[in-house]
Amino acid sequence: EVLLVESGGGLVQPGESLRLSCVGSGFEFSRADMKWFRQAPGKGLEWVSRISSDGATEYYVDNMEGRYTISRDNAKNTLYLQMNSLKLEDTAMYHCATTVTSTTYSGQGTQVTVSS
Repeated sequence: EVLLVESGGGLVQPGESLRLSCVGSGFEFSRADMKWFRQAPGKGLEWVSRISSDGATEYYVDNMEGRYTISRDNAKNTLYLQMNSLKLEDTAMYHCATTVTSTTYSGQGTQVTVSS
């Protein structure tokens, strides 16, 4: 069974940082591209970032590159999202996701709330 468990969210003030984690199990983590996406209150899903299986290639939504950094530790089956200079509009539930044999899986998410 593919399982993705996110953690690391919380309540922060604008300008602060958070690092989200996502632990994967039930699939070959080191061979899977991994993604982060988010859903803000009352809005649809928004893709945030993607990283290749070996960590060599990263992709970001244009307005997040520079503030967000995706990374992974394949030895620990863990995906990360470092978020700096957080803004009010970054408030959302953040999910990690992967596609295994044509099926996309995501975790329950971790809530990030940016508030002054």
